[in-house]
Amino acid sequence: MKIAIASDHGGFDLKANLIAYYQEKGLTLQDMGTYSSDSCDYPDIAEKLCQAILAGTFETGILVCGTGIGISIAANRHKGIRAAVLYSDDVARLAREHNNANVAVFGGRTMTKEEACRRMDIFLQTEFEGGRHQRRIDKLDK
Repeated sequence: MKIAIASDHGGFDLKANLIAYYQEKGLTLQDMGTYSSDSCDYPDIAEKLCQAILAGTFETGILVCGTGIGISIAANRHKGIRAAVLYSDDVARLAREHNNANVAVFGGRTMTKEEACRRMDIFLQTEFEGGRHQRRIDKLDK
């Protein structure tokens, strides 16, 4: 699976932790920035990652900002992107099962490394149910 990851300065440390965690598991995440803890704008970071997913370069993505809220709002402005803040294990599962989320979002200042890694594992292991959920997703892309 090809996965992109990006963060603003508020998510920089958690992004580095996620990259290291998945490297240990033999999965490479493509880092799309930011590359330092210097202040930057989350809409620019979300734009770059979302365009790469929409172009088919990556199957899914991970975005991180301070809370996960701002960067998820920016990502969800792109038709075809379904970004979900994974604030619990149940939400990580349901974001895939019911919403077919293609971008997982975390808060670098609101979640621990352990929470983010566990929730991302759940997200990656969960399949979309389709059925009535597909009908609803189709409405989002109209």
